[in-house]
Amino acid sequence: MFKTIANAFKIKDLRKKIIITLLLLVVYRVGCYLPAIGFDAQNIVSSDTLSIFSLMDMVSGGALSNMSVLALGVSPYITASIVIQLLSVAIPSMERLSKSGEDGRRKINFYTRIAALVLALAQAIGIVVGYSGNLDPNALWVGAPTWLIGCGVVLILTAGGMFTVWLGERITDLGVGNGMSLLIFVGILSSASKSIKDAFVLTASDINYLWYIVIFVIAVIAIFALIVFVDGAERRVPVQYAKQIKGRKMYGGQSTYIPIRVNGSGVMPIILASTLLTLPQMIISIFWPHVTWYQEWLGTNSWLYIVLTAVFILLFAFFYAKITFDPNDISKRIQQQGGFIPGIRAGKPTADHLGKISGRITFFGAIFLAVIALIPSLAFKAIGDYTNASVLINAFSATGLMIVVSVALELDKQLEAQMLMRNYKGFLN
Repeated sequence: MFKTIANAFKIKDLRKKIIITLLLLVVYRVGCYLPAIGFDAQNIVSSDTLSIFSLMDMVSGGALSNMSVLALGVSPYITASIVIQLLSVAIPSMERLSKSGEDGRRKINFYTRIAALVLALAQAIGIVVGYSGNLDPNALWVGAPTWLIGCGVVLILTAGGMFTVWLGERITDLGVGNGMSLLIFVGILSSASKSIKDAFVLTASDINYLWYIVIFVIAVIAIFALIVFVDGAERRVPVQYAKQIKGRKMYGGQSTYIPIRVNGSGVMPIILASTLLTLPQMIISIFWPHVTWYQEWLGTNSWLYIVLTAVFILLFAFFYAKITFDPNDISKRIQQQGGFIPGIRAGKPTADHLGKISGRITFFGAIFLAVIALIPSLAFKAIGDYTNASVLINAFSATGLMIVVSVALELDKQLEAQMLMRNYKGFLN
């Protein structure tokens, strides 16, 4: 990847795009440290009570714990994208719109921005209500009512969330790669670097803690290698196209394959499963802070939470596989183009064959996601009362590991594709 970036810098157009991307990312990181007026950021995030806020803080690179103007980060937009994607499957009119070309894509993006605005407003209200004790009554003027300070903070956070969406879109249009993914990528790396720094500071008081750092580094390298290996793994189903004579020319006759990825759904099942389990905990913690039974039975370190997380990841992995891979549609297109899978009849037998392969591949991919997602929880169980070791585990969550690897690989592919396209243009000219 570093070699790809070095080669890209030698090309003027790509160098300009990379510099624009870096400048916009710097603007985002500066915004993550600009404090929101009217709020005291002390003790804003507690990983034991509001785990969904802790996930938002990790993705935003500590912007939420700093209570900055960009504290919401890209969380509202990501959630809105998931909701719109699910609605595109459940509602026929939305499904037709998603398949209607460029015009439909623009409308889908518009609906996604509206949903992101609504979710940003809801999340900002939830943060202000949950941490109402942190509001500073002297922020605007002495003696200002608390509700007015809260409304001001809600507006600031909502505007910051939509500004983050704008930054991500500008990176996508003017820079390199997907802007939203790069913002998450930078935020996770920032949180990880801070956690690693804190871990080395702890070695000054306890030299035995150095062993935790060594074990952690080895584990991260192994997990990264496993994620890269599985991310590129795929099942290739061979397809043979019959020869067709049209006029004086012969078409077809070539062999190709249908790639079915082992982890075709990416990190989405983990995000949906964790959100589904932690959202009720966040709501209860905000409006009923004295209720503790949900935290005791379904807290992030409880065995019931671990089991339900694994079950939901399996279910959502199969759900996303049904969305992204339609055996009936692929079978119909193969038949229309005069192709067939060797040994399988065209039509419904081909669709059943592809569905069976997709189900088996998805099962192994879902098991992989469940194992990766449960590593932090099982690690917390293993370290027991040695709470300082949690600093290292918080450096890279399961979701963070998947996102970092996926974004890095995708960025590398896009840079290579743009360099290859430039070479083609130069050859044709």
